[in-house]
Amino acid sequence: MGETARLIRVFVVDDQAMVRESFAAVLGAQPDITVVGTAGDGADAVTAIPAAAPDVVLMDIRMPTMDGLEATRRLLADPAPYRVVVLTTFHLDEYVYDALRAGASGFLLKDAPSADLINAVRVVAAGDALLAPAVTRRLIADLVKAAPRKQTRPNQLARLTDREAEVLTLIARGLSNAEIAGEFVLSEQTVKTHVGRILGKLGLRDRAQAIVLAYESGLVQPGQG
Repeated sequence: MGETARLIRVFVVDDQAMVRESFAAVLGAQPDITVVGTAGDGADAVTAIPAAAPDVVLMDIRMPTMDGLEATRRLLADPAPYRVVVLTTFHLDEYVYDALRAGASGFLLKDAPSADLINAVRVVAAGDALLAPAVTRRLIADLVKAAPRKQTRPNQLARLTDREAEVLTLIARGLSNAEIAGEFVLSEQTVKTHVGRILGKLGLRDRAQAIVLAYESGLVQPGQG
């Protein structure tokens, strides 16, 4: 990292002081990350985060006063310069799905190794969604089946070219840009261009929202692929 490289600004929200302090200590020790604030509940987070101007918010889901889901909804109700990573104790926490629908960029298990925590912050700060392929398929498919929503294909999907629709389908199945490039014998840069156009046409923040939309619209069915 060059001397002039900008530090990744992180805000940690968790009602357990030990978790907040531990995460803050691990992240603050990294040369490319700085912790700009912490909060013990969603209400305090919603108040403090805009002024702290983080790049990434680590948001616990289950908290008193205001839970992480409501806090995420409020923070991302309008276009925001920060991205939210949901912290959860369970792989299939039903709130994770709703947080992704609200605009969260991914989720992380609270007992994940420190290396995964650090990587999560870097990945999301770089603009990517934090959704491992296998976990993506299981999480979204299982939760859609458990709490089915009316599937009406949005008119926006009609704006996509056939190739863009194919790329969106593979994104929803959890494939990376490199894997999608291999499927279509394209360069990774071409795939990135397709992904950018998909997000722009559908008015989405990132791949996480694209995955949710693909399932909810019926473009991809739970258990498919």
